Amino acid sequence: MLFSSLTFLWVFLPVVLLAARILPRRGQNALLLAASLFFYAWGGPKYLLLMLASITLNWAGGFAVAGCASGSAGRRWALAAALAANLGLLGWFKYYGFFTGILRRLPGLRSIPALDIALPVGISFYTFQAMSYLIDLYRGRIALQKSWFLLALYISFFPQLIAGPIVQYAQVEQQLAGRVVTVQNAAFGVKRFCWGLAKKVMLANAFAARADEIYALDPAAASTPLAWLGALYYTLQIYYDFSGYSDMAIGLGELFGFHFPENFNYPYLAASVTEFWRRWHMTLSGWFRDYLYIPLGGSRRGKARTLANLFLVFLVTGLWHGASLQFVAWGAWYGVLVVAERLFVLRALQRLPAPLGRLYTLFWVMGGWVLFRAPGLRAAAGWLRAMLLPSAGSGAWPALRYLDGRMALLLAAGLLLCGPLQAALPRLKRALYTREPPGPAQAAALLAALAWCCVLLVCGTYNPFIYFRF
Repeated sequence: MLFSSLTFLWVFLPVVLLAARILPRRGQNALLLAASLFFYAWGGPKYLLLMLASITLNWAGGFAVAGCASGSAGRRWALAAALAANLGLLGWFKYYGFFTGILRRLPGLRSIPALDIALPVGISFYTFQAMSYLIDLYRGRIALQKSWFLLALYISFFPQLIAGPIVQYAQVEQQLAGRVVTVQNAAFGVKRFCWGLAKKVMLANAFAARADEIYALDPAAASTPLAWLGALYYTLQIYYDFSGYSDMAIGLGELFGFHFPENFNYPYLAASVTEFWRRWHMTLSGWFRDYLYIPLGGSRRGKARTLANLFLVFLVTGLWHGASLQFVAWGAWYGVLVVAERLFVLRALQRLPAPLGRLYTLFWVMGGWVLFRAPGLRAAAGWLRAMLLPSAGSGAWPALRYLDGRMALLLAAGLLLCGPLQAALPRLKRALYTREPPGPAQAAALLAALAWCCVLLVCGTYNPFIYFRF
């Protein structure tokens, strides 16, 4: 079920909100767990059993870890076994085809069966959340959660189940057992949800339709302006799609008394690639920092080890996004850039005016999105070549064919609202994120945006979410 679907907006959400207000506090967790399981089963009932098995595995794994003395070998083995089970499930469903496809090319291994395994929605997100619980329990950062139902609610809670933000258990440990929904927080939740919905329906969907049209073409016949236009459409699509989903998830959490971490901080204003990753999908970056980069040694074991750790983290980040060489290459792209910045580029950027640093960052980020979006590595290379080597392309596909007046207005709005306007008008930024009730002007804008989103959803059928497939 999509947040930006009429079924969710006018049936599922109102029913759950109304029931949550009627039930006593002790019954609300049961309601939210039942609603979350129903929400997940709506899109694929057969994988509900898999998620329940994952929940039970981690609940039992928590008892195994907590039952051993701190620092003991038994505690380490219990954690290792539970993490291996989590990664095994993720590996089987997400990476079996990728790795066996590589192995089958080797002599003597061609008999490995090729299986077509469907990817369960959200498995990367809820697996990472479950592992954060186990690791923090091992470290003594949190207490054992003895209730299967509360752990199940943490792992399966529908606002952040499918595409994040990735919420670490420690961030909501106290909220699971007791929380208060205030009028102020509920108003903030409605505001964030409506702005996120507007990002998704009014902007991301429009950019997505044009990006899909362009990337369905042959890059060998594309002009340089068309290649850059396609990259720009996708750059804006993925930002408004994913940040819009995160806004909706944060808003929904507030409506039920949960405070989720922010996931975006205007990443296209970053003045370096390193800074971009501190602003983009911040909960994933934080997860890899806390549970991979620091355990590998972080920056504590010398310069060479630090650079190797950084590169490995970005390589794994790419693989987390998808089981293909294309995503591995995308991760390596950023690994090389961040290592280069750590070695010498950051020092050069610090001597440049901030606007030049932002242009530098956008150049590499847009190139990375082409690598991320194009239908395969060969096509990505073709589109990057078309962007960098001036070409008139085929007369059958002029760039203006994909840029009419309506799209020009949406592009202008998308470019301004992804950060530049908020940076120029700090009061606007504060109005978007403050917990104070919206004033009359913002309330009217919210109602108008909600109404127009509903009109677009009724009239259209194109409504994908990019990060659902990860």
